[in-house]
Amino acid sequence: METYPPIEPYETGMMDVGDGHQIYWETSGNPQGTPVLMLHGGPGSGTTPGGRRNWDPERYLIVQMDQRNCGRSTPLASDPRVSLATNTTHHLLADIEQLRELLGVDRWVVWGGSWGCTLALAYAETHPERVRALVLVAVTMTRRSDVHWLYHETGRYLPEQWARFRGGVPTPEQDGDLVAAYNRLLNESDDHDAQREAARRWCDWEDAAVSLEPGWAPSPRYADAGFRLQFARIVAHYFHHGAWLEEGQILRDASRLAGIPGVMLHGQLDIGSPVDVPWALAQAWPHAELHVIAESGHRGNQRMTEMILEAGRRFADTP
Repeated sequence: METYPPIEPYETGMMDVGDGHQIYWETSGNPQGTPVLMLHGGPGSGTTPGGRRNWDPERYLIVQMDQRNCGRSTPLASDPRVSLATNTTHHLLADIEQLRELLGVDRWVVWGGSWGCTLALAYAETHPERVRALVLVAVTMTRRSDVHWLYHETGRYLPEQWARFRGGVPTPEQDGDLVAAYNRLLNESDDHDAQREAARRWCDWEDAAVSLEPGWAPSPRYADAGFRLQFARIVAHYFHHGAWLEEGQILRDASRLAGIPGVMLHGQLDIGSPVDVPWALAQAWPHAELHVIAESGHRGNQRMTEMILEAGRRFADTP
């Protein structure tokens, strides 16, 4: 099963959301089609053109946006002088609603990948009346326990790489909270050289955490020093603060997803975000289907893409 042919947006814009932020958005596909909102991962990764190819351009109005301080939104976190104080989950939820109103969308299918799953779930639990269906890939809930697992316990599978990551913070903090320590280096330091080095080590660990997956190759985006700083600053900022969600909030409030159909796709080999994360959510969300893909990890594979396409065909007609 092949993805759809490449397409270009038919409309783009910059949305002023206040606090000096301009949010980049774009629409492609059929203006009269079923709206689908794509929420990228990271946080801080930005949108990619390839994501459009998972949705039938004749049946979907495909909406993409770059979340605050990344991609083509401004100001960019790659500038170490840019404050992230007005970049939180609650700001992003407000941005999504503002974009929905700007585009005249009543209800949409919402797709999320990795961090985008947490954002999609938080949005659906806050505005369930605006969500037709959810398609979630590499499912996350961004609990503090999940963050600790990724930046501490996953190191048990990759001790050499994790030792290098741990070695990037001052010695007294090595056995403490590494995310808090990196957040101080990336977002509370005036030493730009130290920031850039912390960003390099952070992204090296992000790459290592998926390196055991079939077909892995180093991510080319981490070769860009600007992207590394943007990405590491935003991720550390969000994860240090537990995404500004109460611990276990998304699972606790899963009853608010009642009536919203969902498909969750997760790789069995995803060591950074173990499969018990979507499994727990599936127990609390009766209208969701969980598909665990045995040969896939966090980055996905051909089978995962096929299942995204299947969900797209199914939800195009969701009333």
